[in-house]
Amino acid sequence: MTIDNRIQVVLIDDDPHLRQALSQTLDLAGLKILPLAEAKGLAAQLERDWPGVVVSDIRMPGMDGLELLTELHAQDPELPVLLITGHGDVPLAVQAMRAGAYDFLEKPFASDALLDSVRRALALRRLVLDNRSLRLALSDRNELSTRLVGQSAPMLRLREQIGALAATKADVLILGETGAGKEVVARALHDLSNRRNGPFVAINAGALAESVVESELFGHEPGAFTGAQKRRIGKFEFANGGTLFLDEIESMSLDVQVKLLRLLQERVVERLGGNQLIPLDIRIIAATKEDLRQSADQGRFRADLYYRLNVAPLRIPPLRERGEDALMLFQHFADEASDRHGLPPHELQPGQRALLLRHNWPGNVRELQNAAERFALGLELALDNSAPDGITGTTTDVVSGGLSEQVENFEKSLIAAELARSHSSVRSLAEALGIPRKTLHDKLRKHGLNFADGGASGHHDDLE
Repeated sequence: MTIDNRIQVVLIDDDPHLRQALSQTLDLAGLKILPLAEAKGLAAQLERDWPGVVVSDIRMPGMDGLELLTELHAQDPELPVLLITGHGDVPLAVQAMRAGAYDFLEKPFASDALLDSVRRALALRRLVLDNRSLRLALSDRNELSTRLVGQSAPMLRLREQIGALAATKADVLILGETGAGKEVVARALHDLSNRRNGPFVAINAGALAESVVESELFGHEPGAFTGAQKRRIGKFEFANGGTLFLDEIESMSLDVQVKLLRLLQERVVERLGGNQLIPLDIRIIAATKEDLRQSADQGRFRADLYYRLNVAPLRIPPLRERGEDALMLFQHFADEASDRHGLPPHELQPGQRALLLRHNWPGNVRELQNAAERFALGLELALDNSAPDGITGTTTDVVSGGLSEQVENFEKSLIAAELARSHSSVRSLAEALGIPRKTLHDKLRKHGLNFADGGASGHHDDLE
């Protein structure tokens, strides 16, 4: 049992008359009080971020005030503890202050002195907890930025949504193309949640044979079917207290979908061949690359399960919608690969940057990571021939055609690559390309490009 966070002051004194008098003083001041006759067991009832303060007498039978102070500060060194001393116990009070007590009051003391000290301690406690929350939020934000690299608007929005959903108990449906990073998002949701110390169990429903999927997910009892010689704990039960990530949920049969719907609604699981309902404390994160609403309309996915899952959807933007994130991610993966292989890092050349920006990335981040690995090893930067835009090649094979056409297209690709970068003005864009602004203006017009296409905030006003 934990002490309610609405309690602002825990007051401990073995003298019932003094305890009642002090409680009345604090209560009349509008404070929520919990009076106790002994200190033993208090620390176990206080969560680390409990928002109140403790007022305790020093001399008490059993656990005294100094022992209580030591036990509380072992759990949270920043918890304000006010100690009450008897007349002539000043050396003991000094010892208490050295041990980390917030304040001490020597009997007899005025009510105003107690209220003033308690109010100052509560204000300090609020400040400490606010700072903790801020540090945690900044830490989570930095961790997300490391896991989900990119500064495009879609990625900033995705990280914001993950931060908001992680602390909730809501089940989540992740929508994203193959290779977009659905499991990375699911792990981030788990690691930033209150379940971070529980298990994270990932399972790909599409990789499970139809004959074993129910046993794998729900478990079974001995004799449930031929070959079931002993009990098996299913993935849902194994993930109890944590998170289960169920990828390619669209591949589940309608029969299994019925059982999943029941599990989501009732939070219980029943092993195959068993009669016992096992309660679960579990968060389900499902993922799909398909439009489940369309699948439901076509009868391939249960509509009730779709609506149950679609309460908190998260869409991962495909790489082709993320602009220059492709370059940032590519360099990130290439640098990681260089470190892993003990090789010096390589820097992308303008032609390579243009090629990466123009590619459609049908395999998304997974395809990009593969290309970055090859680049780090010094191999040819060749992209997938199955790309919808038909782009493949190296720095010397950006486009096809005669020499004049290749030069024109290479120039356009180079300017487009710089346009995709964050330039504050056309002047900075011209300087990056090493050409006069008037020349840049002519080339933008010739190639049908616009400074605004790069997402920068400047205008053409400073061209002339």
